Amino acid sequence: MNYTVKLADGTPQLVDIKDGYFKNWKVWIVNINGKAAMLYKLGTEWMQRNEDFLDSRTLKIIGEFIDTIISPQGTPSLA
Repeated sequence: MNYTVKLADGTPQLVDIKDGYFKNWKVWIVNINGKAAMLYKLGTEWMQRNEDFLDSRTLKIIGEFIDTIISPQGTPSLA
């Protein structure tokens, strides 16, 4: 699905987010600016593969946005 996410510098960015599985991990494939990154959540921390390109602020913002997608309003995320 395509979403508009406000990045750390305040600019809106069109981001394509799809969920899936890698081995037995729940992952999210994020396409931004024509590049793909695989994100996963470890406890409460959002992580990406070593070879992916997102800086820590962008990773945190996109991870928090995914939390709002996967958690109903007012419910803490357990993903």
